[in-house]
Amino acid sequence: LEKSRVTFQLKAERSYHIFYQIMSNKKPELIDMLLITTNPYDYQFVSQGEITVASINDQEELMATDVSSNSEYCNYFHLPGKFFILLFLLQSAIDILGFSADEKTAIYKLTGAVMHYGNLKFKQKQREEQAEPDGTEVADKAAYLMGLNSADLLKALCYPRVKVGNEYVTKGQTVQQVYNSVGALAKAVYEKMFLWMVVRINEQLDTKQPRQYFIGVLDIAGFEIFDASITEIIFNSLEQLCINFTNEKLQQFFNHHMFVLEQEEYKKEGIEWEFIDFGMDLAACIELIEKPMGIFSILEEECMFPKATDTSFKNKLYDQHLGKSNNFQKPKPGKGKAEAHFSLVHYAGTVDYNITGWLEKNKDPLNETVIGLYQKSSVKTLALLFAS
Repeated sequence: LEKSRVTFQLKAERSYHIFYQIMSNKKPELIDMLLITTNPYDYQFVSQGEITVASINDQEELMATDVSSNSEYCNYFHLPGKFFILLFLLQSAIDILGFSADEKTAIYKLTGAVMHYGNLKFKQKQREEQAEPDGTEVADKAAYLMGLNSADLLKALCYPRVKVGNEYVTKGQTVQQVYNSVGALAKAVYEKMFLWMVVRINEQLDTKQPRQYFIGVLDIAGFEIFDASITEIIFNSLEQLCINFTNEKLQQFFNHHMFVLEQEEYKKEGIEWEFIDFGMDLAACIELIEKPMGIFSILEEECMFPKATDTSFKNKLYDQHLGKSNNFQKPKPGKGKAEAHFSLVHYAGTVDYNITGWLEKNKDPLNETVIGLYQKSSVKTLALLFAS
């Protein structure tokens, strides 16, 4: 799951569709239950990029996912036959997949709480670096939806307890540290809920019958190269590197089977064949990213040092790879393009990457005091998600 999209989107991106489906007001009872408005721009976490997609009708998508009563069909008799049949087949899809009414409510509530998390405000105490809440209204809403005490939540965010030796001590937090913690918690809640739903769906769809053959369908994001312009502030970040790395490995898998193993099969069958190197080996780029002292390895290493910065990360990348790997290059962004820190030569093209914020994205430390509150939540689903 691209969990960073829960709290941040580039200008050309949208967050996960469920947020906008809920705010489409097709089910007004959700607006009331989640204590939200119908305007995505009221919620920081989901309004940094696009809020609509031309090919998606958020109201129809919500109804296809969760039609809670037969009376709701009355509004759909005017629809084309195929869509109406699909809607009928998908009625109560979330129920058919084995989710109880309480679990469905919890899914909505936790999704709403994630939206409220983005609106939490904190300020610096006078003559101190310590953070304190700047109002409690948003925290009250988020805590209510998560089955928590609002005061306990705010205290845990601003004064988490950490273990030092055999004892626990209270540790103060700066405003930025609290905001980082809030973002990490929001992403953790959404990610754990998503993975829990995937497991539940797989269990429900499992036939329990022996199988000799299966068809696997892989659905991933395609290779991404954002055309970075300063006016739009769009650039290729850690998410794009992960997506492109995955595509690089898949392309290598395909190339190996099509151009190497196929020729080896010719040899086995006694066909006269002279091996041809099609120049399709992508190992150099893949190893540059994943091998020891590759990009991912250096990123992990930098995250272990408290004083590491984006600049120190970039310097290590340059020291290790610039001039030593043909796939690692110094970027040359054209006029009017956003800043880039290094370029990678992928099979699909050369991509300029901007490393701003990569260390924070990769670390995502969780506030264990807040996790402790989650584990005791009156919302059983939330307690289950963080049980271990």
